[in-house]
Amino acid sequence: MTLPMTDQLAYLIASVNRRLEEELEEKLRGEGVPIEQMRILTALSDGGGLPMGDLAGIVLVEGPTLTKIVDRMVTNGLVYRSPDEKDRRRILIYLTNRGKALHDRLHGIVAEQQTRLRERLEGAQYEQLKALLQNLGNA
Repeated sequence: MTLPMTDQLAYLIASVNRRLEEELEEKLRGEGVPIEQMRILTALSDGGGLPMGDLAGIVLVEGPTLTKIVDRMVTNGLVYRSPDEKDRRRILIYLTNRGKALHDRLHGIVAEQQTRLRERLEGAQYEQLKALLQNLGNA
């Protein structure tokens, strides 16, 4: 017996993801920041630099697309490239002060969505769902 598409787990996850991303994109659009750029700002917000390959995996963007996005962010003064001090052949991406300020300003939008999800899932359900999704992601 074939499950209807709307009962398939992968479809349900994709559907929820799409709704959450659309909601976040709409709020970020008012600030002129695409969701991918917000993810890059967040991934780099701890001050440590990341190589492009690692950054691509974290922000869920293919390498060539990430290169174009990072190029735009360099042009806009949000990030910069610098050789890795441990391995000069490797290039790392870092936030500029302007990028950090933008991240700090926009972080509330992401945190607000996170808070709404936590409230909607009533504590333990939130942690259970997070653990289940992490488990699925590692499978």
